[in-house]
Amino acid sequence: MMQFTPSRPLVLALTSAALLLGGCANMSERQKGTATGAAAGAAVGAVLGKVTGGKAGSGAVIGGAVGAVAGNLWSKKMEDKRRAMEQATEGTGVGVTRTDDNQLKVNVPSDLSFDTGRSNIRPELAPILTKFAQGLDTTMRVQIVGHTDSQGTDAVNNPLSLDRAESVRDYLVSQGVSATRIAVDGKGERQPVADNSTADGRAKNRRVEIFLREPEKAGS
Repeated sequence: MMQFTPSRPLVLALTSAALLLGGCANMSERQKGTATGAAAGAAVGAVLGKVTGGKAGSGAVIGGAVGAVAGNLWSKKMEDKRRAMEQATEGTGVGVTRTDDNQLKVNVPSDLSFDTGRSNIRPELAPILTKFAQGLDTTMRVQIVGHTDSQGTDAVNNPLSLDRAESVRDYLVSQGVSATRIAVDGKGERQPVADNSTADGRAKNRRVEIFLREPEKAGS
């Protein structure tokens, strides 16, 4: 079996990749994606270049460029939306995060969204949903998922969770978002994020999650 010994250009490429990853602490989400993709691409490109008889250094450059494009799936529009939602929800308890599959996730806790056993949107939630609706272009897709805690039966919790998701959808539609771009689902108590045996855990489980994504490009 042929033994592969890293050359100096390869070592430099891998080191550069590590430095790129290490420098992500102060980057935006979009920059992190680019840097991570570039680092991974550089490392893989360097190894492939060496193994296949090419130059490790040039392989790293090519791999880094390809990786940067692949890693930058989080567009400027999505980053701008994330920042806008963070500002709009600051201090409210609403969580705004980027998911592993490059969606914007807005997690709305029960004490802000709905009264117990009800699906009517509380006044505190309305301005947050208005802000969410602002700046959505016609390509963005929205998914709304309602959740409950474990109290009550499935016969109550399942339709309640869906009713809450539909209430959020209806409000977004009233703000000009096309209903054809919004998918809704109700998970009842089936996807808890905390311990249902405590009051605090049950409160965290009673929530609505709103996901925003850009459509996949044809051929991707």
